[in-house]
Amino acid sequence: MNTFDINGIPAKILYEDSKVIAFVKPFGILSQKAESDEASVLEYLNEYARGKWSAYPVHRLDRTTGGVMICAKDQRSAAALSALASGDGMKKEYLAACHGSLEGDGTLEHELYFDRRKNKSFPVKKGDRKGVKHAKLDYKSLSHHDDPERTVVHIRLHTGRTHQIRCQLAAIGHPLLGDGKYGGRGAKSICSLWSCRITLDPDALSRGQLGKSDFAKALASSPDLLTSLPEGFPWDEKHTVLSDF
Repeated sequence: MNTFDINGIPAKILYEDSKVIAFVKPFGILSQKAESDEASVLEYLNEYARGKWSAYPVHRLDRTTGGVMICAKDQRSAAALSALASGDGMKKEYLAACHGSLEGDGTLEHELYFDRRKNKSFPVKKGDRKGVKHAKLDYKSLSHHDDPERTVVHIRLHTGRTHQIRCQLAAIGHPLLGDGKYGGRGAKSICSLWSCRITLDPDALSRGQLGKSDFAKALASSPDLLTSLPEGFPWDEKHTVLSDF
């Protein structure tokens, strides 16, 4: 298994070629540094590259979220993948462990306002203020374990708003375990949100810069290539079998 070091933690490489690297980001690491003295995934990737290439971000995961992440190795590839990520060409799925018994499946839609000063998103009424953005996700409950106060949920994002999953689940009374910012409890849960699968639309991919690349060929032969399941509390292997959206 190929890995590279992130703050002493071996990060599993899911796929790598001359243009793209996909890996499993550990919990607690920034995708991109916010302050000059902070380290992020990009710095660790550049150290791994040893000057042969430079890492370019394609999408972001919160510091408190682990799981599948993709970076490009050059600007043209980054632009192509970013275009997919900002449209319908990249499907992002997550696992979340939330408080309470959340039944069945459904769709959540909210208008969200991100307060930069508080670093927190709030559901508001449309037109309440400038900067409000529509947020939409689908969810399917996977289990209730043996604890009626904990549910593992499989989520597909339709939009990519700041803290979207955390905010939207809290808005319906099911905050994530350990997520004190949005009303969650439980110090044992160091990570209750996980990027479990990324899939790229073959047609959208074929129209872009990477349409005939090794990456496109690898995804065509193995659609679930960019998949990772979390381990340990609050997850349970027998309850984290991914559903289909």
